[in-house]
Amino acid sequence: MMGFDAMGEKLLRRFAGGSSRRSLLSRLGAALVAAPVFPLLPVSRAEAAKPDRSPEAKTAFARSAQTKDDGKCDYWRYCAIDGALCTCCGGGIHSCPPGSEPSPVSWVGTCINPDDGKAYLIAYRDCCGKPTCGQCFCDNTDRETQLYVPQLNNDVIWCFGTSSMDYHCSTAVMVGAAS
Repeated sequence: MMGFDAMGEKLLRRFAGGSSRRSLLSRLGAALVAAPVFPLLPVSRAEAAKPDRSPEAKTAFARSAQTKDDGKCDYWRYCAIDGALCTCCGGGIHSCPPGSEPSPVSWVGTCINPDDGKAYLIAYRDCCGKPTCGQCFCDNTDRETQLYVPQLNNDVIWCFGTSSMDYHCSTAVMVGAAS
């Protein structure tokens, strides 16, 4: 036991002789100031980024979505659409009716296809230039964000950059698979 005590005393005396209380307080202060920054550092979150697509984790819309009738609000691509469906107004799921023009900007949503269980990025684009269609109105808010994140909010009339701000209907164009 005496050997361990002597070795411990020698180590502590060497440490005390090479450092001061000020340097110890300085290092402690630097650690306290730097500690809140650690959560901001980039970290590999590959495992955390894998989405849970189990039936229990799906939203209410994703659990009841269908893939057969694109003229109904529960069609899988319409998870975040707000407005009249162009499929009921003379257009298609990704095309505007004659006499209206697509907005050059869109909002986006991530919808799960019930047939394959995969998530897809959907761009919702308003068709503008004619009065509101008034048929097949849907207001799906699956994963909608607050208005201060406008690209993920469907409450905005997205007719910016068109010849008329008159809203007619909305389309749902599949951009690609979401990771």
